[in-house]
Amino acid sequence: MLNLRDKIIEQSLILFDENGFHGVTVKQIVEASNTSKGGFYHHFHSKEELLFVIHDAFITYVSKEAKAANETHTSPVEKIQAIIRSFVKVFDLYKPHISVFYQESMYLKQEYEQQIKKKRDEFKQMILQVIEEGQRMGYFRKELPPILTGMAILGMVNWIYKWYRRDGEYSIDEIADVFIDLILHSLLPSVEGEYRSQMLTIPFFYDKK
Repeated sequence: MLNLRDKIIEQSLILFDENGFHGVTVKQIVEASNTSKGGFYHHFHSKEELLFVIHDAFITYVSKEAKAANETHTSPVEKIQAIIRSFVKVFDLYKPHISVFYQESMYLKQEYEQQIKKKRDEFKQMILQVIEEGQRMGYFRKELPPILTGMAILGMVNWIYKWYRRDGEYSIDEIADVFIDLILHSLLPSVEGEYRSQMLTIPFFYDKK
C-alpha cells in the first residue's frame, strides 16, 4: 500500500501527463490523492518541488546503479554492461516520471534545474570514465573519442522514451540485451580490417592509436 507521499506523486504523474504542469492545481492533486492541503504541504513545499522530486527519482536511480556497477565489477566490459542495463530498465521502472520530465522540465525552477543537471552530468561522467578506463586497459578501441562515444550511448538509450511501450513486442530486458550487444560491438576491438574494408567512408579517427 502506498504511503501518502507516494500516492501524491502517483496521482500528480497522471494529472501532469494528461493536463500539463500548469493545467493542474494543488487542489486537483489533493482531491485525486484523497488528502488535504495540509497533507500535501507536509510532504512538498510547492507544486514546483513536487515536479523536482518526480524528475529526481529516476536520475537518482541510474546514478546509484552506475556507482554500484563500479563497485561490484572490476572489468570495464562488465561495468558498461551493468550500467547500460540499469539505464535501459529505468525507462520501464520510471516510465511515467520520464514522460512528465520531457514534457514539463521547462517549468523547473533554476535551483531545481541545477540540481538535476548536476546529477545528469555526474552520470555522464561515470560513463565517460568507464570508457576511458576500458581504453587504458586495452579492452575498448583506443581510437574512439571517449566524449563522442559516451554522448552516442546516452543519446541512443535516452531515445527509448519516445518509442518504448510496456505492451510492445519486446520486453525491457530484451531491449537491454540488444542495446548492450550493439554497444559492445562498437567498443570492443575487432579483427584488423574486418569491417574497415566494407565502409564507404573511413572515419576520421581510425588512424589514431
